[in-house]
Amino acid sequence: MVAGAGALVALIVAYRRQRVDEDGALRDATRLHTERFTTAVSQLGDESAAVRLGGVHALAGLADDAPTRELRQTCIDVLCAYLRLPYTAEAELPADDAEARHSYLALREVRHTVIRLIRDHLRLPLKHQHSWQGHHFDFTGVTFDGGDFSMATFSGGSVSFSGAMFSGDGVDFRGVTFSGGAISFIGATFSRGGVDFRGVTFSGDGVSFLEATFSGGLVSFGEATFSADVVSFRMATFSGGRIGFGGATFSGGLVSFGGATFSGGGVDFGWATFSGDEVDFGGATFSEGRISFGGATFSGARVEFRGVTFSGARVDFGWATFSGGAVSFRGATFSGTRFDFRAATFSGGAVDFGGVTGPAPSGLVPQSGSSLPTGLTLPSAWHPTNP
Repeated sequence: MVAGAGALVALIVAYRRQRVDEDGALRDATRLHTERFTTAVSQLGDESAAVRLGGVHALAGLADDAPTRELRQTCIDVLCAYLRLPYTAEAELPADDAEARHSYLALREVRHTVIRLIRDHLRLPLKHQHSWQGHHFDFTGVTFDGGDFSMATFSGGSVSFSGAMFSGDGVDFRGVTFSGGAISFIGATFSRGGVDFRGVTFSGDGVSFLEATFSGGLVSFGEATFSADVVSFRMATFSGGRIGFGGATFSGGLVSFGGATFSGGGVDFGWATFSGDEVDFGGATFSEGRISFGGATFSGARVEFRGVTFSGARVDFGWATFSGGAVSFRGATFSGTRFDFRAATFSGGAVDFGGVTGPAPSGLVPQSGSSLPTGLTLPSAWHPTNP
């Protein structure tokens, strides 16, 4: 018993000594990290672009070597904050000012290096010791005039592009995965150049483009997958340029375009698949431009165009397939709109045009004497034999 008690005391003493040694090592590592951090941050404020580039790389290295997760997040926060600093885009430079342009090009190189380093670390597998997956990224209000996030994985933490301005050269999000935390593009502006979201996966809690403005350039969500609990384009404005959702899959919970305004350019949902819980266009306005759902598949979701106003746009549902779920145009207004349902297939579910105001779209109403496809409901003025 005495020998056992002695062994137990020895174990406790050894454990306490180990804890003391570990705590001391952590304090030493943290002190060294803080000293290097202070030096790197001071470099970011230097007038020389070369010195700032050195500070950016130093911070990225510090994040990799950080002794704690919290200290790594601090390094990431500083890099994101650098992008949020006031920035003059190329389109706003004074004309024929060579010095201003040289300064702009130098600063842009530093900013694009920050974006590239973030992307490279987010391409690493989650279990890699230098992976930054699972951390928070705050790009609120950042002006992007180029940059490449392709194939990055934002997982676990929150990501904010709220109020960001995408202008000038293209920004590449191809193949990016947004999963886990909330993803925000609230109030973002897509005004020039191009933003490529092709093949992006939005999953997890939700993604929001609430009140975003699409007013120029090309923004492509082609082949993207929207499987998050909530996807919101509510109150968004589509007023110029080209927006492509071609081949996209909406398979999650609620997808909302409620109150959105489509007033120019072109928006393409061609060959998209709507198979989730609900897609809501309620209260949206289609007043100009071309909106295409050609070849789209409605196979399980409840899709609401209830109360939508079509007052001048060209809307195409040609070759669309309605094979499940419920699609409602009830109470919509067709006024001065070229609406096309040629070769659309109704093979299941319910498609309701009850209470619609305006002329019948071309290709929708069967020839005189023909019965309606199962599940299709039309106003009696369009098809007198409508049950």
